[in-house]
Amino acid sequence: MAKKNSSGSGPNQRQLRVGELIRRRLSELLQRGEIHDPALARMSITVGEVRCSPDLSVATAYVLPLGGGQKDEMLAALRKSRHEIRREVSKALSIKFAPEIRFEIDDTFDRMDATRALFEEKNVKRDLDQDDT
Repeated sequence: MAKKNSSGSGPNQRQLRVGELIRRRLSELLQRGEIHDPALARMSITVGEVRCSPDLSVATAYVLPLGGGQKDEMLAALRKSRHEIRREVSKALSIKFAPEIRFEIDDTFDRMDATRALFEEKNVKRDLDQDDT
C-alpha cells in the first residue's frame, strides 16, 4: 500500500511524475493549438508547473501567458475548455482515472522579482555586508 503524505512532507515520486507528464502534454496541446478554442489559439501560454494532490484526483497547472498580459482572459479560456483538455491529457497518461485539471496563475516570476528587489534595499545590503565580516 502506498504511503500517504503527512501534512509536512512534500510530494511523492508518483505525484511528481504524473505532474510532469501532465505539464508536458498540456504544453504540447497549447503550443500546437490542439484545443478547439479560438481564444487559446491566439495565445502563447507557458505551463510552469503542475502539482498533483496526494490521491492524484486533482492536478493544478500553474500557467502564464507570454508577456504576462491577458491573464484573466487566458484563465477564462482554459477553464472553459477544461473538459476537452482533461480528455486530451488523459490519453497521454497511464493511470486509471484522469485528474481534474485546475488552472492558476504562475506567480513564480513575480516572487523572484520581489526577492531581488528586497536584496537591493539599503538595510538588507547593510545587514548582508555585516554578516560577511
